[in-house]
Amino acid sequence: MADKHLVFVVGARPNFMKVAPLLRAMKSHPQVRSTLVHTGQHYDQNLSKIFFDEVGLPTPDVSLEVGSGSHAVQTARVMERFEEYLQGAVKSDGVSRIVVVGDVNSTMACTLVASKLGVPTAHVEAGLRSFDRSMPEEINRLVTDVLADCLLVSEPSGVENLKAEGRPTSQIHLVGNVMIDTLLMLLPKAKSLSTLAELEVDPGRYGVVTLHRPANVDGATSLRNLVEILVKVSKEAPLVFAVHPRTQERLKQFGLEQALADAPNVRVTPPLGYLPFLSLTSQAKFIITDSGGLQEESTALGIPCLTMRPNTERPITVTEGTSTLVGSDVASLERCLEQVLAGRYKRGRRPELWDGKAAERMAEILARV
Repeated sequence: MADKHLVFVVGARPNFMKVAPLLRAMKSHPQVRSTLVHTGQHYDQNLSKIFFDEVGLPTPDVSLEVGSGSHAVQTARVMERFEEYLQGAVKSDGVSRIVVVGDVNSTMACTLVASKLGVPTAHVEAGLRSFDRSMPEEINRLVTDVLADCLLVSEPSGVENLKAEGRPTSQIHLVGNVMIDTLLMLLPKAKSLSTLAELEVDPGRYGVVTLHRPANVDGATSLRNLVEILVKVSKEAPLVFAVHPRTQERLKQFGLEQALADAPNVRVTPPLGYLPFLSLTSQAKFIITDSGGLQEESTALGIPCLTMRPNTERPITVTEGTSTLVGSDVASLERCLEQVLAGRYKRGRRPELWDGKAAERMAEILARV
């Protein structure tokens, strides 16, 4: 019989890619029983189930089927349903600890529930800070790290942030970036796909675009300016724009769909599965995004990343990696693109401990703590 019972929580696409290698690594510790709980925060087929299949995550043991809603509504639903599950699990066979990842609403909600039930929490990607509390993710990170007692950190800035917040060093573990574990494992398979041929782009000669943050897509003027620059850039290099459901709604609302449709070198696609998307990003000339995860992936891949945010909770992707923060400044974006196309863009490197073995280091800690 297992000595420990760990409950792993996932709720959205980035969580899946981080938990999959961790669950595999836990198999080397037979004294630990692992249960996978999916809150259902992302309910879209393209953003949820398909990712389980592609990254090798097992079918969840528990599905809470929360769905979408405002931040308050979604958080409340997760708390209600996870509390019911966790209370039952504690009574029936005990729970040693929950393990949450990243910074989505499910991360914070489940940590709150566990804390009030007296169940310890481990946080994967602890300590990341943008220092911008207008970002919902920043609030989720802060609350989670206050309550968690096992802080698994992906980069040195996270260690310094946690120490500055008064967390004891005994709870802080620099283990590296587990999402890179998944990327490195699946990269050969991703590159073997026919994704580029299907989208009619050539390796190293196109850009990939993803935008979904409110600051970039919720305002008609800001989104129109971005669409205009994308159309302009596409004359120099074809673009593949994987459009998030939120962004699709705004493009339609602001009457911008046609401008993209009329641009012959802009390929607009719905959200892609992880493998086809990795096939695209790993062979691109550059990436334009406001995604935190893509900042990390582009750094691991050595692909220039123009990040449409004024700040980042992953500063190592800027100081050592391939990311440049351009905010919402279209002129800055254009200048960086000129550098990329002219071959003058900075060359980054993959940070230490982003070696594909982060999950093994975490599993050892979780089995021991």
